[in-house]
Amino acid sequence: MGINGNRLFRPVAIALASAVLLAACGSDKQQGSADAAAPPPPAPTVTVVTVHTEAVPLVVELPGRTAPYLIAEVRPQVTGIIKERPFTEGSDVKAGQVLYQIDPATYQAAYDSAKANLARAEANVYAARLKADRYADLVKINAVSKQAFDDATAALQQGQAEVAAAKAAIEKAKIDLAFTRVTSPIAGRIGRSAVTPGALVTANQSQALATVQQLDPIYVDVTQSSSELIRMKRDLAEGRLQRASGDTVPVRLVLEDGSVFGAEGRLAFSEVSVDPGTGSVTLRAVFPNPHAELLPGMYVRARLPQGVKSDAVLVPHAALSHDPRGNAQVMVVDGESKVEARSVTAEQSLGDKWVVTAGLADGDRVIVEGLQRVRPGAQVQVTEAGAAPPAAANAPPAAAQKN
Repeated sequence: MGINGNRLFRPVAIALASAVLLAACGSDKQQGSADAAAPPPPAPTVTVVTVHTEAVPLVVELPGRTAPYLIAEVRPQVTGIIKERPFTEGSDVKAGQVLYQIDPATYQAAYDSAKANLARAEANVYAARLKADRYADLVKINAVSKQAFDDATAALQQGQAEVAAAKAAIEKAKIDLAFTRVTSPIAGRIGRSAVTPGALVTANQSQALATVQQLDPIYVDVTQSSSELIRMKRDLAEGRLQRASGDTVPVRLVLEDGSVFGAEGRLAFSEVSVDPGTGSVTLRAVFPNPHAELLPGMYVRARLPQGVKSDAVLVPHAALSHDPRGNAQVMVVDGESKVEARSVTAEQSLGDKWVVTAGLADGDRVIVEGLQRVRPGAQVQVTEAGAAPPAAANAPPAAAQKN
C-alpha cells in the first residue's frame, strides 16, 4: 500500500479504538448503576425460645453393678463321701434345706461309741459314790483310815469328771453326725454344684461345694467421684442447691438395654472413705427384686436426686452445641435482633432438654432453628417457637391470591 496507505489507515484504527473504549465505559457505568440500585439480601429468619428460670430437680446418673443381698459358700465341715445331692442347680432353696448328704456310717459309729463310754463312766460314778458314802460313815467311828476315805472321795470326783468328758464326746460326735447333712445357711438361689455323688470331700476345704445367693432384695453398688460429691456439698451449704425433702433418698435404675427397672429403691449408705485408686466413693442402694429380674454382676446406671436447683433454665437439645474447645454454648438473640454466642454450663439432660445452671438469664431468647444460617453479630429476623413464621403470617388470604 505504501506510505500513503498507512497514513490513511492509522486515523481509522484510532477512531475504532476510541469507539470501543467509549462503549466499554458506558457498559461499566450501567452495571454500576444496576448494582447500586439492587436491595441488600434480607436478614435470615431464626426460631427462638424464650427461656425462664425455674426450680429443677437435679438427678445424677451413676454407673454401678448389682450384688447379692446375702451370699453363702457351702463347704463341708466333716470328711467323707458324698452319697446324695438332693437339690436342683439354679433353683431356690430354703434356709436349713439339705443340699448334700455325706456317708454318715463312721460318724454314727463314733456317736454310738461315745454313748457307751458315757454309760460306763456313769456306772463307775455310781460305784464310787456308794463307796464314798460308806467311808464317810466309817471314818467317823475310825473304822477306816482318813486316807482311805480321801481316796474314795477322789475316786468319786474322778468318775464324775469322766462322765463330763463322755458327755462332751457324745456332743461332738452328735455334731459331726449332723454335719454329714450339709444344709443351706440362707434362703436364696443356688448355683451349679462343684461335686457329684461319689466325690470325696474334706472338712473345711478351700473349694466351695456350691454358692447360695439371696436376690430379693438386692444391692446396687454405684460410684461417684469425690469432686462431684464435694461440689454438691458446697452448693448445698451455700444455698445454690436445695436439699430434697425427706430422709430417704429414692433411687431409680436404668438397665443395660436402656429400660427403667420397675421398682424404686432407696439409698442404704455411703462409704466413709475415698478409693485412692479411682478417686471415687461407693454408694449402696437396695432394690426389691421379687421376680429375680436383677442378677448379681449386672451393669446398671442408678439415678439419684442431688437436690433442687431453684434458678435453672431448661433449653432444648437442638439449641446447645460445643465450641472448638468442647465448651457448651448457645446462640442468643439480643434486644437489637443480633446473634450472640453464649457459653453455658449444662449440668445434665432432663427428658428432651438440657438443664443449664449458668450462662443464661430469665427472658433470654435462645435460637433453636436456623443455627446453620447465622453467625455471631449477624442481624436476624425472629420467630417465636410455636408461632407462624413471618412469611406465612403476612401472606394474603387464599381468595385474594386467586384474584
